[in-house]
Amino acid sequence: MKEQRTSRDIKKNNRIRTLRCILGCDRISQPELAAKLQNSWPTVLQNVRELMEMGLVQEVGEFASTGGRKARAFAPVRDARTAVGVEITQNHIGMVLTNLAGELVRYERRKKEFSQSESYSRALGEMVEEFAASCGISQENLLGCGIALPGILDETGETFALSHVLGTENMPTAFFSRYIPFPCLFVNDASAAGLAEVWGEDAPGNVVYLSLSNSVGGAILNGGKLYNGDHLRAGEFGHMTLVMDGKPCYCGKRGCLDAYCSAKVLAEHTGGNLEQFFDRLQADDPDLTTVWKDYLRYLATAVNNLRMVFDCTVIAGGYVGGYLEEYGNEIRQLLSERNTFEADAGYFRFCRYRREASAMGAALMQVEQFIQQL
Repeated sequence: MKEQRTSRDIKKNNRIRTLRCILGCDRISQPELAAKLQNSWPTVLQNVRELMEMGLVQEVGEFASTGGRKARAFAPVRDARTAVGVEITQNHIGMVLTNLAGELVRYERRKKEFSQSESYSRALGEMVEEFAASCGISQENLLGCGIALPGILDETGETFALSHVLGTENMPTAFFSRYIPFPCLFVNDASAAGLAEVWGEDAPGNVVYLSLSNSVGGAILNGGKLYNGDHLRAGEFGHMTLVMDGKPCYCGKRGCLDAYCSAKVLAEHTGGNLEQFFDRLQADDPDLTTVWKDYLRYLATAVNNLRMVFDCTVIAGGYVGGYLEEYGNEIRQLLSERNTFEADAGYFRFCRYRREASAMGAALMQVEQFIQQL
């Protein structure tokens, strides 16, 4: 029985590897596919046939001859399955549609203030159903919905244990999925964003993701897998003490990183509009330039602390993270000055996503679940 399970596992793993490889190409030849997978062509062909029967791969002609028989060409059917992702915030609902390749097909963000009411639950369901319908996807091709929440979930995913942001405690996650007519998965918003940033990488290695949105959070990923901690609170970087007895934090403590590096710290200087802050910063507004320099000093301190603790790549994302690349030289200089072991900041990366990261990561959980079940 053990040998049979091992054989089945190997076959399943090869089928998954074959699909991932094809998904990463517009089209690929038989020999190239076998070489990339380092499998014999009969093994690869068997997997390709099975994936074609599932409607996930298609044959798209042949490549030009290089002297022998023309090689058959295969291509992914990326939209054979899709998934919806939803991010819940205090004042908005963000929604994405992604396909099997993890491509962002569509993103929409609507203003909706959270309330623990039946009307909110119903409105959320209607909004998600309407979004899915507007994307023109069939129910049979829709894998389901991933929902990213700003707080701590229990191990089962059935209880939204605590959210300072939304002001809730021990709330059934079914509140959010009650009126959504397809399967739902739940995940912490920062964890989802971290997963989105490394999804699809061949060897993601160890990564720390720092989310700089209206609240500060994060995720710890070991080889692409989330580390959740003993009490499912790992990655709560926003509540590390950055300044002893410093500014008050919304959690009730003082000096938390969140009080110095959330998006609100910047947006409060431009009437709550973060985009306007960066527009005026680009125009060399002297007051905002001072605010920004202070912000970067605190951010560099936090990022260096994460590097010292985890000794791995650090990705900065979230609302502020989407603007950071333009200030890359300044940030990396500050990080180099703080690096205890070498004058280097090559470990620091900018995010791929701005506002849609959490919703994207939640949707990709549905995609990954589907792929793992092949």
